[in-house]
Amino acid sequence: MSAHTTSMRDALYEAPGPRTKRLTLIGTIISLALVCVGLALIVRQFSLTGQLDAKYWSFFGNITTWRYLFDGFLGTVKVAAVAAAISLVLGVVLMLGRTSGVKPLEIVCRIIIDFFRGVPSLLLIYFFYLGLPTVGVRLSAFWMITLPVALAASGVLAEVFRAGVNAVPKGQTEAALSIGLTPGKTMFKIILPQALRIVVPSLISQLVVVVKDTTVAYVVSYPDLMQNARVLITTHDAVVSVYLVVAVLYILVNYAINQLSVNMARRTGNPIISRTTENPT
Repeated sequence: MSAHTTSMRDALYEAPGPRTKRLTLIGTIISLALVCVGLALIVRQFSLTGQLDAKYWSFFGNITTWRYLFDGFLGTVKVAAVAAAISLVLGVVLMLGRTSGVKPLEIVCRIIIDFFRGVPSLLLIYFFYLGLPTVGVRLSAFWMITLPVALAASGVLAEVFRAGVNAVPKGQTEAALSIGLTPGKTMFKIILPQALRIVVPSLISQLVVVVKDTTVAYVVSYPDLMQNARVLITTHDAVVSVYLVVAVLYILVNYAINQLSVNMARRTGNPIISRTTENPT
Protein backbone atom coordinates (compact mmCIF):
# COMPACT_ATOMS: atom_id res chain seq x y z
CA MET A 1 0.00 0.00 0.00
CA SER A 2 1.52 3.29 -1.03
CA ALA A 3 1.28 6.63 0.66
CA HIS A 4 -1.03 7.80 -2.16
CA THR A 5 -3.66 5.12 -1.56
CA THR A 6 -7.10 6.62 -1.03
CA SER A 7 -8.01 6.49 2.64
CA MET A 8 -11.47 5.99 4.10
CA ARG A 9 -11.58 9.69 4.99
CA ASP A 10 -10.77 10.70 1.41
CA ALA A 11 -13.52 8.46 0.10
CA LEU A 12 -16.16 9.86 2.46
CA TYR A 13 -15.29 13.55 2.56
CA GLU A 14 -14.27 16.12 0.00
CA ALA A 15 -11.27 18.36 0.56
CA PRO A 16 -12.37 21.53 2.41
CA GLY A 17 -12.74 24.68 0.31
CA PRO A 18 -11.69 28.24 1.23
CA ARG A 19 -14.98 29.01 3.01
CA THR A 20 -14.82 25.80 5.05
CA LYS A 21 -11.22 26.51 5.97
CA ARG A 22 -12.16 30.00 7.19
CA LEU A 23 -15.05 28.63 9.24
CA THR A 24 -12.77 25.97 10.68
CA LEU A 25 -10.19 28.59 11.64
CA ILE A 26 -12.83 30.79 13.28
CA GLY A 27 -14.28 27.80 15.15
CA THR A 28 -10.81 26.79 16.29
CA ILE A 29 -10.04 30.29 17.60
CA ILE A 30 -13.36 30.48 19.45
CA SER A 31 -12.84 27.01 20.93
CA LEU A 32 -9.33 27.87 22.11
CA ALA A 33 -10.62 31.08 23.68
CA LEU A 34 -13.34 29.16 25.53
CA VAL A 35 -10.79 26.60 26.70
CA CYS A 36 -8.52 29.37 28.00
CA VAL A 37 -11.42 30.98 29.84
CA GLY A 38 -12.36 27.63 31.34
CA LEU A 39 -8.80 26.97 32.48
CA ALA A 40 -8.61 30.44 34.02
CA LEU A 41 -11.82 29.80 35.95
CA ILE A 42 -10.50 26.46 37.16
CA VAL A 43 -7.21 28.01 38.34
CA ARG A 44 -9.16 30.79 40.05
CA GLN A 45 -11.32 28.24 41.86
CA PHE A 46 -8.23 26.31 42.93
CA SER A 47 -6.79 29.53 44.30
CA LEU A 48 -9.96 30.40 46.21
CA THR A 49 -10.11 26.95 47.81
CA GLY A 50 -6.42 27.00 48.76
CA GLN A 51 -5.36 24.20 46.40
CA LEU A 52 -2.50 26.36 45.11
CA ASP A 53 -0.99 26.81 48.58
CA ALA A 54 2.67 25.88 48.91
CA LYS A 55 1.97 22.99 51.28
CA TYR A 56 0.26 21.08 48.47
CA TRP A 57 3.18 21.54 46.08
CA SER A 58 6.37 21.87 48.11
CA PHE A 59 6.93 18.12 48.48
CA PHE A 60 7.54 17.94 44.71
CA GLY A 61 10.81 19.69 45.46
CA ASN A 62 12.02 16.56 47.26
CA ILE A 63 14.02 14.03 45.26
CA THR A 64 12.35 11.22 47.21
CA THR A 65 8.96 12.19 45.79
CA TRP A 66 10.18 11.95 42.20
CA ARG A 67 12.06 8.74 42.96
CA TYR A 68 8.86 7.26 44.32
CA LEU A 69 6.93 8.36 41.24
CA PHE A 70 9.69 6.99 39.01
CA ASP A 71 9.45 3.61 40.75
CA GLY A 72 5.74 3.63 39.98
CA PHE A 73 6.47 4.63 36.39
CA LEU A 74 8.81 1.64 36.04
CA GLY A 75 6.01 -0.58 37.34
CA THR A 76 3.69 0.84 34.69
CA VAL A 77 6.30 0.25 31.98
CA LYS A 78 6.80 -3.37 33.06
CA VAL A 79 3.08 -4.12 32.96
CA ALA A 80 2.58 -2.30 29.66
CA ALA A 81 5.57 -4.00 28.00
CA VAL A 82 4.64 -7.54 29.06
CA ALA A 83 0.95 -6.98 28.30
CA ALA A 84 1.84 -5.61 24.87
CA ALA A 85 4.04 -8.62 24.07
CA ILE A 86 1.36 -11.11 25.14
CA SER A 87 -1.38 -9.25 23.26
CA LEU A 88 0.72 -9.15 20.08
CA VAL A 89 1.26 -12.91 20.08
CA LEU A 90 -2.33 -13.70 21.03
CA GLY A 91 -3.61 -11.17 18.50
CA VAL A 92 -1.70 -12.89 15.68
CA VAL A 93 -2.99 -16.32 16.78
CA LEU A 94 -6.59 -15.10 16.89
CA MET A 95 -6.21 -13.39 13.51
CA LEU A 96 -4.82 -16.57 11.94
CA GLY A 97 -7.74 -18.55 13.32
CA ARG A 98 -10.18 -15.86 12.19
CA THR A 99 -8.83 -16.02 8.61
CA SER A 100 -8.03 -19.75 8.49
CA GLY A 101 -10.94 -20.74 6.27
CA VAL A 102 -11.95 -23.45 8.77
CA LYS A 103 -15.47 -22.44 9.73
CA PRO A 104 -15.59 -23.88 13.29
CA LEU A 105 -12.22 -22.31 14.10
CA GLU A 106 -13.26 -19.00 12.53
CA ILE A 107 -16.44 -18.93 14.62
CA VAL A 108 -14.57 -19.71 17.85
CA CYS A 109 -11.91 -17.06 17.19
CA ARG A 110 -14.51 -14.49 16.22
CA ILE A 111 -16.41 -15.10 19.47
CA ILE A 112 -13.19 -14.77 21.49
CA ILE A 113 -12.20 -11.58 19.66
CA ASP A 114 -15.63 -10.00 20.11
CA PHE A 115 -15.66 -11.03 23.77
CA PHE A 116 -12.30 -9.46 24.59
CA ARG A 117 -13.15 -6.36 22.55
CA GLY A 118 -16.50 -5.96 24.25
CA VAL A 119 -15.65 -6.70 27.89
CA PRO A 120 -14.06 -3.79 29.83
CA SER A 121 -10.54 -4.54 31.03
CA LEU A 122 -11.58 -3.54 34.56
CA LEU A 123 -14.14 -6.35 34.59
CA LEU A 124 -11.46 -8.81 33.51
CA ILE A 125 -9.22 -7.53 36.30
CA TYR A 126 -11.95 -8.13 38.87
CA PHE A 127 -12.39 -11.64 37.47
CA PHE A 128 -8.68 -12.40 37.95
CA TYR A 129 -8.66 -10.66 41.35
CA LEU A 130 -11.90 -11.99 42.85
CA GLY A 131 -13.03 -14.83 40.62
CA LEU A 132 -9.97 -17.04 40.19
CA PRO A 133 -9.14 -17.26 43.94
CA THR A 134 -12.54 -18.86 44.51
CA VAL A 135 -11.42 -21.84 42.42
CA GLY A 136 -7.98 -22.00 44.01
CA VAL A 137 -6.03 -20.07 41.38
CA ARG A 138 -3.96 -17.28 42.93
CA LEU A 139 -1.76 -14.97 40.90
CA SER A 140 0.61 -12.20 41.88
CA ALA A 141 -0.54 -8.60 41.62
CA PHE A 142 1.64 -8.19 38.52
CA TRP A 143 -0.15 -10.94 36.59
CA MET A 144 -3.59 -9.95 37.89
CA ILE A 145 -3.19 -6.63 36.08
CA THR A 146 -1.02 -7.76 33.13
CA LEU A 147 -3.10 -10.66 31.86
CA PRO A 148 -6.46 -8.81 31.78
CA VAL A 149 -4.90 -5.83 30.00
CA ALA A 150 -3.23 -8.19 27.50
CA LEU A 151 -6.45 -10.11 26.83
CA ALA A 152 -8.45 -6.93 26.31
CA ALA A 153 -5.84 -5.60 23.88
CA SER A 154 -5.50 -8.88 22.00
CA GLY A 155 -9.05 -8.65 20.67
CA VAL A 156 -8.37 -5.22 19.20
CA LEU A 157 -4.97 -6.23 17.82
CA ALA A 158 -6.45 -9.31 16.15
CA GLU A 159 -8.72 -7.02 14.14
CA VAL A 160 -5.83 -4.68 13.40
CA PHE A 161 -3.80 -7.62 12.06
CA ARG A 162 -6.79 -8.78 10.02
CA ALA A 163 -7.12 -5.29 8.59
CA GLY A 164 -3.47 -5.46 7.56
CA VAL A 165 -3.95 -8.86 5.92
CA ASN A 166 -6.97 -7.57 4.02
CA ALA A 167 -4.94 -4.54 2.91
CA VAL A 168 -2.44 -6.77 1.09
CA PRO A 169 -3.49 -7.05 -2.58
CA LYS A 170 -5.25 -10.33 -3.35
CA GLY A 171 -2.90 -10.81 -6.28
CA GLN A 172 -0.13 -11.58 -3.81
CA THR A 173 -2.01 -14.62 -2.56
CA GLU A 174 -2.96 -15.76 -6.03
CA ALA A 175 0.62 -15.44 -7.26
CA ALA A 176 1.99 -17.39 -4.29
CA LEU A 177 -0.53 -20.20 -4.73
CA SER A 178 0.13 -20.33 -8.48
CA ILE A 179 3.81 -21.15 -7.92
CA GLY A 180 2.94 -24.03 -5.62
CA LEU A 181 3.11 -22.52 -2.14
CA THR A 182 0.69 -23.95 0.38
CA PRO A 183 -1.86 -21.60 2.03
CA GLY A 184 0.16 -21.76 5.25
CA LYS A 185 3.43 -20.80 3.59
CA THR A 186 1.64 -18.11 1.61
CA MET A 187 0.36 -16.55 4.82
CA PHE A 188 3.64 -16.69 6.78
CA LYS A 189 6.10 -15.93 3.96
CA ILE A 190 4.13 -13.57 1.71
CA ILE A 191 1.06 -12.04 3.35
CA LEU A 192 1.93 -11.71 7.03
CA PRO A 193 5.27 -9.87 6.59
CA GLN A 194 3.56 -7.27 4.37
CA ALA A 195 0.59 -6.99 6.73
CA LEU A 196 2.88 -6.43 9.73
CA ARG A 197 4.69 -3.65 7.88
CA ILE A 198 1.37 -1.97 7.14
CA VAL A 199 0.01 -2.11 10.69
CA VAL A 200 3.19 -1.23 12.61
CA PRO A 201 2.04 2.39 13.23
CA SER A 202 -1.33 1.16 14.51
CA LEU A 203 0.33 -1.40 16.76
CA ILE A 204 2.45 1.33 18.31
CA SER A 205 -0.54 3.61 18.80
CA GLN A 206 -2.40 0.74 20.49
CA LEU A 207 0.25 0.92 23.22
CA VAL A 208 -1.47 4.12 24.34
CA VAL A 209 -4.56 2.09 25.20
CA VAL A 210 -2.44 -0.50 27.01
CA VAL A 211 -0.71 2.18 29.08
CA LYS A 212 -4.03 3.80 29.99
CA ASP A 213 -5.51 0.42 30.98
CA THR A 214 -2.70 -0.03 33.51
CA THR A 215 -4.01 2.93 35.51
CA VAL A 216 -6.49 0.62 37.27
CA ALA A 217 -3.64 -1.39 38.80
CA TYR A 218 -4.59 0.07 42.18
CA VAL A 219 -7.46 -2.46 42.23
CA VAL A 220 -4.93 -5.23 42.85
CA SER A 221 -2.54 -2.96 44.82
CA TYR A 222 0.20 -3.23 42.22
CA PRO A 223 2.76 -0.43 42.70
CA ASP A 224 2.40 1.38 39.39
CA LEU A 225 2.43 5.13 38.78
CA MET A 226 -1.21 5.62 39.73
CA GLN A 227 -0.97 3.48 42.87
CA ASN A 228 2.10 5.38 44.05
CA ALA A 229 0.27 8.62 43.32
CA ARG A 230 -2.56 7.51 45.59
CA VAL A 231 -0.02 6.86 48.34
CA LEU A 232 1.35 10.40 47.93
CA ILE A 233 -2.18 11.78 48.09
CA THR A 234 -2.80 9.96 51.36
CA THR A 235 0.56 11.05 52.79
CA HIS A 236 0.40 14.74 51.87
CA ASP A 237 -3.38 15.24 51.55
CA ALA A 238 -2.77 16.78 48.12
CA VAL A 239 -5.32 15.44 45.65
CA VAL A 240 -5.25 18.16 42.99
CA SER A 241 -1.49 18.67 42.77
CA VAL A 242 -0.61 14.96 42.64
CA TYR A 243 -3.24 14.10 40.08
CA LEU A 244 -2.24 17.06 37.91
CA VAL A 245 1.43 16.05 37.94
CA VAL A 246 0.60 12.40 37.22
CA ALA A 247 -1.80 13.43 34.45
CA VAL A 248 0.98 15.44 32.80
CA LEU A 249 3.31 12.43 33.02
CA TYR A 250 0.73 10.16 31.36
CA ILE A 251 0.08 12.77 28.67
CA LEU A 252 3.79 13.05 27.89
CA VAL A 253 4.21 9.27 27.66
CA ASN A 254 1.15 8.79 25.47
CA TYR A 255 2.11 11.74 23.28
CA ALA A 256 5.55 10.22 22.75
CA ILE A 257 3.95 6.90 21.74
CA ASN A 258 1.58 8.65 19.35
CA GLN A 259 4.43 10.58 17.77
CA LEU A 260 6.36 7.34 17.38
CA SER A 261 3.42 5.80 15.50
CA VAL A 262 3.11 8.88 13.26
CA ASN A 263 6.83 8.83 12.48
CA MET A 264 6.67 5.12 11.69
CA ALA A 265 3.73 5.72 9.36
CA ARG A 266 5.66 8.43 7.53
CA ARG A 267 8.84 6.36 7.25
CA THR A 268 7.04 3.29 5.94
CA GLY A 269 4.72 5.32 3.69
CA ASN A 270 1.67 3.54 5.11
CA PRO A 271 -1.46 5.06 6.64
CA ILE A 272 -2.52 3.95 10.09
CA ILE A 273 -4.80 0.95 9.69
CA SER A 274 -7.72 0.58 12.08
CA ARG A 275 -10.88 -1.48 12.15
CA THR A 276 -12.66 1.22 10.15
CA THR A 277 -10.51 0.30 7.15
CA GLU A 278 -10.81 -3.45 7.38
CA ASN A 279 -12.77 -5.76 5.17
CA PRO A 280 -16.06 -6.23 7.02
CA THR A 281 -16.58 -9.71 5.70
